[in-house]
Amino acid sequence: MTIDLAAPGPDGAAVPRTVAARTLAAIRWVALGGQVTTLLVVHLGLGFPLPLTLALAIVAASALLNLTLMRRRPGRDRLNEREAALYLGFDILQLSALLFVTGGLGNPFALLVLAPVTVSATILTRRSTIQLCAAAIVCVSVLAFAHLPLPWVEEGFRLPAIYKAGLWVALVVALVFNAAYAWWVAEEARRISAALAATQDALARQRRLAAVGALAAAAAHELGSPLGTIAVVARELVRELPPDGDLAEDARLLLSESQRCRDILASLSRRSEPEPHTPFAELPFDALVEQAAEPHHRDGIAVIIEAHGPDGTPVTAPAPAVRPTPELLHGLGSILQNAVQFAAATVEVTVAWNAAGSVSVEVEDDGPGFAAAVVSRLGEPYVSTRASRDGHMGLGLFIARTLLERTGAEIGFANRAGGGARVTVRWPQVPRAEASR
Repeated sequence: MTIDLAAPGPDGAAVPRTVAARTLAAIRWVALGGQVTTLLVVHLGLGFPLPLTLALAIVAASALLNLTLMRRRPGRDRLNEREAALYLGFDILQLSALLFVTGGLGNPFALLVLAPVTVSATILTRRSTIQLCAAAIVCVSVLAFAHLPLPWVEEGFRLPAIYKAGLWVALVVALVFNAAYAWWVAEEARRISAALAATQDALARQRRLAAVGALAAAAAHELGSPLGTIAVVARELVRELPPDGDLAEDARLLLSESQRCRDILASLSRRSEPEPHTPFAELPFDALVEQAAEPHHRDGIAVIIEAHGPDGTPVTAPAPAVRPTPELLHGLGSILQNAVQFAAATVEVTVAWNAAGSVSVEVEDDGPGFAAAVVSRLGEPYVSTRASRDGHMGLGLFIARTLLERTGAEIGFANRAGGGARVTVRWPQVPRAEASR
C-alpha cells in the first residue's frame, strides 16, 4: 500500500494518515472479481439457487463507484481521512447487502466483512476505525435476523438458532480483535518510522553544522591571501599619495576595511579549528564531553564534569583522542540536555577510560528520577522518561541511544539510590568516526 506514516501529535493522538485512491481502487477490484467468480461458480457450477440478477446488481453498484473514484481521483491522488472512511464504509454496506441476498451469516463468506475494518485499522485513525467497526457490528447484527434464505439444494433447510448466534458472536469478537490488533501493530510501526525520521533529521542538522564550520575555515584560508595583497597595495597607496588628498582618504579607508575583513576571517578560523564542527580534528575524550555539554548549560543548574580512571581511581593516562562526529555530539548532548532539564540543582558527569581502550560517560542528576514503570523501556520512541515538562514526547533518549549505538556504545538507564537518574554510556573500544558511518 501507499500510506503516509505520521508521528503522534503533541497530545499523543495520531495524526491522520492518507491512502492513495488507486490503492483502494485496486483492493476493491480484487474483491469484486472474487465476488463475481464466487457467485457464478456457486450458481452455475454447483447448482445452488441464487438471486443472481440482484446479486450482480449489487456488485455492479460497487464497480460503478470504483470507476467513479478512478475517474475523479486519477493517478496517485490521495484520499483524505473522511473520504477513505466513507469508501470503506460503503464496502461494508455493499458486502452486507450481498450477504443479505445470499443467506446472511449462514453464508461462509460472511467473514469477509472483517476486511474493510482491518484495512481501516492499518491506514486510518483510531476514531475512524472504531466508527467502521461499529458499523460492521450493526450490519452483522441485522444479518443475524434479516436475510433471504440460504441457497441450498434441499428446500426448507434452516441453520439452528444456536449456531447462528455462535456465528454472530464469532464475527463480533473477530471484528473487535482484528481491528484492535491491526491498529496496534500498524501504529507501532508508524511510531518507529516517525522516530527514526526524527533521528535522521537530528543527525542531518548536526552534519550541516559541521559542514558550515569546515566551510568557514576553508573560506578564511582561501580569502586570507587576496586580502593580504589588497592590504599591501592599499598601504603603498597611503604612503605614495598626498596625505591631504581625497584619494589618500579612500586608500586609508580601503586599508582599514581590508584589515577588518582579515580580522573577521581570523576569528572564523579560530572558531573552526578547535571546535568540534570540523570532521577532521580530534579531541581528548573528556574535552569532547565538555563540548557536548556546553550548549545545554542553564542558570541554576551546576554541571560538574570529572575525569576518573577505571573503578574511580585517579587518572594516570591521557584521555584518548576521538573525532567529534555528529553522532557523538548529538547523542551525548541529548542525554546531558535531558539531565539538565530535570535536575534540581546539580548534574554530575563522570568520564572514565583505561589503557585497554574502554571509555565511559556516566551522567547523574538530582531530579525526580525515571518512572519505575518505564525504566525497562527507556530508549524506545515516545516513551516519556519522567513527568512530562514542556510537552516533550520522549524522543530525546531514543535519538541519543540510536546515534550512540551506531558508534559502538552500550547504554544503561537506572535510578540513583538517593534519588535522581543515572545514564551510563560505555564503549568497549574508543569510538571512531568509521564506526558511525
